[in-house]
Formats: sequence, C-alpha cells, structure tokens
Amino acid sequence: MTKLVSVMTASAMAGALAAAFTGATAHAASPLDYVALGDSYSAGSGVLPIDAGNLLCLRSTANYPHVLASRTGSHLKDVTCGAAQTKDFTASQYPGVAPQLDALSADTDLVTFTMGGNDNNTFINAVTACGTAGILSGGKGSPCKDKNGTAFQDQIDANTYPALKKALQNIRAKSPGARVAALGYPWIMPATADPSCFVKLPIAAGDVPYLRDIQQHLNDAVRRAAQETGATYVDFTEVSEGHDACKAAGTRWIEPLLFGQNIVPVHPNALGEQRMAERTMSVLRLG
Repeated sequence: MTKLVSVMTASAMAGALAAAFTGATAHAASPLDYVALGDSYSAGSGVLPIDAGNLLCLRSTANYPHVLASRTGSHLKDVTCGAAQTKDFTASQYPGVAPQLDALSADTDLVTFTMGGNDNNTFINAVTACGTAGILSGGKGSPCKDKNGTAFQDQIDANTYPALKKALQNIRAKSPGARVAALGYPWIMPATADPSCFVKLPIAAGDVPYLRDIQQHLNDAVRRAAQETGATYVDFTEVSEGHDACKAAGTRWIEPLLFGQNIVPVHPNALGEQRMAERTMSVLRLG
C-alpha cells in the first residue's frame, strides 16, 4: 500500500510539474500587449510607407514601434501621431483622433513614447529661429543665442517637464502593470559646427552648440520625469553621437533641414527609426 501511495504521489508531482512547465511556457510565449504613444519621432513621420489608415498623423509602418513589435512578436497598438504635444495624451489632437491614452488598458504590458519636442513648439521654433538667424548672419557668430538666451530652456522647465511628469503618472494609472519607456531624442546637431553642413542646416557656428544644448535640456526633462515616476528612460546621448543630420546618407539617423531624403525634414529616417527600436530593446532587454 505504501509503495502504491508513493507511486501515486510521484505521478501527481510529475503531473503538477508538467502542468506548471506548460503553463509557464505558454505564458512566456504569449505576445506582449504593446501600446506605442508619441509624436512624429515615434510615428516615423516622413518615413515610407505611410499608414493609410490615418493620414492626418503621418504615421509610418516602418517606425520604431513597428520594428520593435516585429522583432519581439508583440501585439502592437500604434496611436503615435505627428505634431503631437503632451496635451494630446488626454485630448483629441484632430477630429476623429482619440486621445492617445485611450489606447491603454489594465492589460497593457509595454508602453513607449517620444514626447515633449512639440510642447511650446520648442523644436520648430528653435530650428526656424536659428536657421533664419544663421542665414542672415552668413553663418557667423551666435545670433540665435544672443537673441533668445535661455528662453527655450525656461519654457521646457516651466511647461514641458511638469506636463511630461503628469502624463507619465496618467499612463501608470491606466496601465499599472506595464513597463513604460520614455525615449530621449537622438542628436539632431553635431557637437561643433561643420562648415560643410551649412547648406543643409543653415545654423550659425556659435548656435550649433546652442541648439544642441536646447535638445539636451529637453532630454534631461524627459529623463527626470521618467525617473520620478518609475518609468525607464531610453538615452540616446552616446549611441546617436556621429549620426546627426550633418552626416552622410547611410550614416545619419536624422535628416537635415534642406536636401534630405525624407518628406519631413529634421526627423529620423528609416535607419534612425530602426536604431531607436534596437536601443529601446537593448535598454528594456527585450528579444
């Protein structure tokens, strides 16, 4: 009788272990429920092919969320949208375009985004102001910095940073179990002026580091907001060095203002979107 009980117990244990193993394997194999939020850097605006399902957002089907989802086998819900600001997380950006956070649920496993560059129109105003000043100065001096000083950085501190922090808190409230990755922006400008680049990015020599400092300030705001809300910050400071908009096609991740290869200038090209996906996967240890 004891021998029979032992055999039955061993059999039951083996069955339980097999069931546990099968359950764990099935769980591990289930695809991530992935929601991609964000602005044009997330949407891949300017990269072909365009998602015909929503032309207003100028979203690419080769953007970094699609690359990441393809490589990890994730189930992707992509609500990224070109020109989005942080407020568009909770409000409709265009008629028929729902607030981006509506895509989240308690079942969401992964959330990624780039956001903040359009708040205060920081990117477009800075590039336009410094490009105009650069042309008028013939590329000499730092006319943009001389005129604007810390205005762009002050707006980031006063408006963008608290908006990002609040947005991340809202994401956590809607998807408490999700891994949330806030991506920084890859370098647009080189560290120092490249005279051969002036025709593509007409920024005065002294304003090249000034624009780069504005971008670093924005990335720092994203990083602080992420760290203070339990999200992961994906840093591109080192990996995007040498891949700025002044570099040759095939090396640059960001297209220049003039004579670029994308329909949307000063945005990531297909290579840039691919590298953004790879960096995010590496930081999150996915795939």
